[in-house]
Order: sequence, then C-alpha cells, then structure tokens
Amino acid sequence: MSSEQQVEQLIEEFGADAVERAARPLLSDERVERIEGVLDSRLSSVGVVIENLHDPHNGAAAIRSVEACGLAGLSVVEEAEPFRAQSGVTIGCQKWIDLERYSTFPACADALHERGFAIYAAVPGAAISLDDIDVSRPVAIAIGNEHEGLTDAAIAACDGQFSIPMQGFTQSFNLSVSVALCVYNLAKRRREHLGRAGDLGERERARLRARWYALGVRGIDGIVRRFVSQQPRSPVSPETQAPEEP
Repeated sequence: MSSEQQVEQLIEEFGADAVERAARPLLSDERVERIEGVLDSRLSSVGVVIENLHDPHNGAAAIRSVEACGLAGLSVVEEAEPFRAQSGVTIGCQKWIDLERYSTFPACADALHERGFAIYAAVPGAAISLDDIDVSRPVAIAIGNEHEGLTDAAIAACDGQFSIPMQGFTQSFNLSVSVALCVYNLAKRRREHLGRAGDLGERERARLRARWYALGVRGIDGIVRRFVSQQPRSPVSPETQAPEEP
C-alpha cells in the first residue's frame, strides 16, 4: 500500500479532523502556512483526462504540470494501456493530487458530467481553439495516446473538440507539452472568471489538509491510532440510549 493510500484509509476510518489534529503538532508553522497557501489556490473545476498513455515520462511530466498549475487532480483512462509515471520525473508531486483511474472513457466522461464538467477533446485541426473554450463552468480537456490520439469513443463522449494554436510547420505538440499548455491557459482564465485563485469547498479543503499534513509525518498510521485512542469518548445522552429489554 502506498503512503497516499494509507493516508486516505486513515481519513476514511477516523475522519479528516482527527487525522489533521494528530499530525499538526509534528509540523512546523512554516509548513502549515505553505499548505494553506496551496489550498487557497487549488482548482477543482479544471480537469485533464489522458486516454491510454504510452510513455511513462509523459505521464510524469503531465502530473507535474497539473500539480504545478494548481489543479486538484488528473483523470486517466486505461482501456488499452495502464497509466504509468516515471518516478524520477514526478519527484513525488503525485502525492499532492488525486489520480482517478477509469477502465473506459465513457465511464470517465459520465463521472465528470455528473460533477458539472464540460469535456473538450484535443483534435488537431478542430475549428475551436484552446483560447475559445468556455471557462464559465467547470471544464476538462481530453488528450489521447501519443501515437493514435483519442479514440472515436472518447471523442464521441466529449462535448466538443478543440485544437492548440500553432504558428510553425509542426502539426502537433508532445503529449506532456500539450497538457502543460492547456492547463496553464485554462487555469489562468478560470481563475480570472472566478475572481479568486482557488475554488475548493470546505469539505474538500479539510480532506486535502488532513492528507497533506499526514503525508509529511513519518509513522502517521500509529500516530493517528494512538491519538484517537486517547480521546475521551462522548457521553451517550439518555435520548440516544437503547431502551432496556422488558
């Protein structure tokens, strides 16, 4: 089990508040201030979907771009190939984002649509430019395999198509470069539309705070469990007590 999975399990078992309170005394004030600053700038309303990634170096570079631009997560579709990221390139930044895995693109599209996203497929030559994508609502861009691009099923599941403007003879960008260009453009314009740097709700902010606190503490599993075991139990009010058997 990875450290990220272990922390998510702790949050699910004991709650974000307990994990945060257990980890906080072991962090410096400077570290806490840094985490709060990143939380202030986190965007959950801009997304990226990568379908059937082939090169793990591209996967790692995509993760770095997504995290560096302040996005909350990355969605990957693994119908033909598993998503892999070269650890030497990510330098651990995968810990700070949510990586959502799907077996088919329609399943991923359904999940994003349920959260209010419009999805645009990256297709060379598409009439709509990256600069024309509407950022007044949550938006995600979909990018396909380095060799074949997006599948027909993926394009059909999207709400529109777009292309990245190019002024040279080159007809396409590398996948990781495409991700970087798109997330920088969309995140900047989405923040301008919102009038603030981030858009996390309180519940999501609390979850991420607990996760990031915990990921900075060695032996966090035992620390959280000891902390919880030492907390006084809330008394049971007469109204909530089970009635005695006659």
